[in-house]
Amino acid sequence: MCSLTFWKPGTTAPGSSLDRTTQEEGTVISSAPSSSLSLRVQRDSLPIVKHRDKLLYCVEKYAVTIVVGQTGSGKTTQLPQYLLESGWAAEGNVIACTQPRRVAATSVATRVAAEVGAVLGEEVGYTVRFEDVTDKEKTRIRYMTDGMLFRETLLDPLLTRYSVIMIDEAHERSLYTDLLLGVLKKIRRKRPSLRLIISSATLDATSFHEYFCSPTSPNEATIISLEGRMYPVEVAYLGEPTLDYVRTAVEVAWNINLQHGPGDILIFLTGREDIERCLEELTELLPTLPRGASRMIPLALHSGLSTDAQLRVFNPAERNTRKVIAATNIAEASVTIDGVIFVVDCGFVKIRTYNPTSFLSSLSVVPVSLASATQRAGRAGRTSPGICYRLYPESSLASLPASTPPEITRTDMTTPILQLKSLGIDDLMKFEWISVPPAESILRALEGLVAAGMVGEDGRLTPIGQQVAECPVELGVARMLFTSKEFQCGEEILTIAAMVSIQDVFVIPDGAPGALAELERRKFIAEEGDHLTLLNVYNAFTRYGQSSSWCKSHALNFRAMSRVVSIRSQLKKYMMRFDLPLQSCEGDARRLRQCLVSGYWRNVARWAADGTYRLVRSNQVLHIHPTSVLFTRKPRSEWVVFHELEETKKTQIRVITEIEPDWLLAYGHRFCGGHAQLQ
Repeated sequence: MCSLTFWKPGTTAPGSSLDRTTQEEGTVISSAPSSSLSLRVQRDSLPIVKHRDKLLYCVEKYAVTIVVGQTGSGKTTQLPQYLLESGWAAEGNVIACTQPRRVAATSVATRVAAEVGAVLGEEVGYTVRFEDVTDKEKTRIRYMTDGMLFRETLLDPLLTRYSVIMIDEAHERSLYTDLLLGVLKKIRRKRPSLRLIISSATLDATSFHEYFCSPTSPNEATIISLEGRMYPVEVAYLGEPTLDYVRTAVEVAWNINLQHGPGDILIFLTGREDIERCLEELTELLPTLPRGASRMIPLALHSGLSTDAQLRVFNPAERNTRKVIAATNIAEASVTIDGVIFVVDCGFVKIRTYNPTSFLSSLSVVPVSLASATQRAGRAGRTSPGICYRLYPESSLASLPASTPPEITRTDMTTPILQLKSLGIDDLMKFEWISVPPAESILRALEGLVAAGMVGEDGRLTPIGQQVAECPVELGVARMLFTSKEFQCGEEILTIAAMVSIQDVFVIPDGAPGALAELERRKFIAEEGDHLTLLNVYNAFTRYGQSSSWCKSHALNFRAMSRVVSIRSQLKKYMMRFDLPLQSCEGDARRLRQCLVSGYWRNVARWAADGTYRLVRSNQVLHIHPTSVLFTRKPRSEWVVFHELEETKKTQIRVITEIEPDWLLAYGHRFCGGHAQLQ
């Protein structure tokens, strides 16, 4: 079945389609559970151990300590423990460690709780969106996403409960990492006792040092480097570009299993659809494994999974068994999976970009940066020599960007600006950005906030703007929750808000043909579109006992639906706090869809005769996503609103519902440039 030829390290493969180079990387400790003795041995063997006293001295002497070290040097798991042992969590203080992704926050907290010998959620805990596993009285080390710590500043602007805040994986330059650093710099002026640790896996520490130091405070920050043990990583390249990197990745993983000794395989792909297709193709091949070959366990790792499903990849493989983990760039730096010897890098990554002219964010598949390619290859050399298979020619390296642009330069600034204003930062020109967002992004965000009634003509938040800033959902969804009072459909909008927070609750059961799953899906379909279909799914799930067997028989993801129930419960608390009535529209789909328009006023498209759609603002051509109930038919009114836009080979809109154009005039025309857009 495979057209590619591979070889073992140190041998020659005449005529092979791959070339090899060698790369050096550091080692790591995994999040897999172990015995207490084994944990102690692993802790003592980490590169960070010999730097313990120096690190604690720097934290004591300097306001900001910038720690540079390869992922795996132990900084994420050990440094908070060193601080705990040195008394930084005394007198009720808490040590915080932020992560760009929830997978990292949950897995690292699980590991550290085991090392400390505590129950997860007591002395060591974690907080991610819609999930708080901490104890207000007992928790001393708190792992959390950077977005959650930033949101905490809305309630406690000086973050008074924290003595030390560690911003981990700062080199990834996520949106909330950048915003947090700006806010923490301001907090430090009011709370000089607060200590900051900026952790980075790459050598861009100088820019962080320059950001915190100034002529008036040249000794504000210091840099400390942690070197790690080095294991060689052989890098193999394809001779020619592949037309289908998912299929090629499956072939590479299959050949590795047949030709190489023990060691898990980590495959980097762009997103959930690629991952599911990869694992399906691997699963189909498993019955053909030759006798004596290692058994392969296909696993997924992406942000759409439940916490339990994500943590499953850290469980050690059994004897004569090899894990094959298909992951997004979550596995690039934030987490480390013990046992990985082989890496397969598709060479692409899915990033979110924002067009301030059309007001639309899109997920685009782009080539990885050189920095990311290096990080991915390094995953293979953590505990022993490894091999990285890059599914592109070596000549492609010359065209790769050095690094991925900071997220703040390519994102919709509407919600961040709303939150900054909630903190009292009204003069955005004086805010100390690490990387300044494009002026047009800021301008369009302010225009949208004023039009939506969140910001007044004086540039300050309105009362509803202050409340919306506290809601842990995107602006459009939050606005629907607040306008549901007007349309008397709070119960239904609350459910829809929770359902759109989770990607793809529908699944294709193992061994079942797609047609069978589609038949199950049709049982829930609402003619008006996907939002109401999702509402039907949730209502049926709760009506029939929230069971996994029921979900399996109806082609639904039980874990995803359980998470929706949890999210809905938490959003309900916000509605009660803001006195938003939980009324039901009693099946009035018209009222419900009118409420959707109040939130999705920027996401409006019109059906075209060729079967595509046109974005109202810019006339951009849009294609309907195959998972939509409207995929195979024309909407009755020709007008739709959609939840999100995704750009792969073509621009697709997801989660779509029919609307009437006069509703847009009544509820959304002032946001879309007036009546002219609707002629």
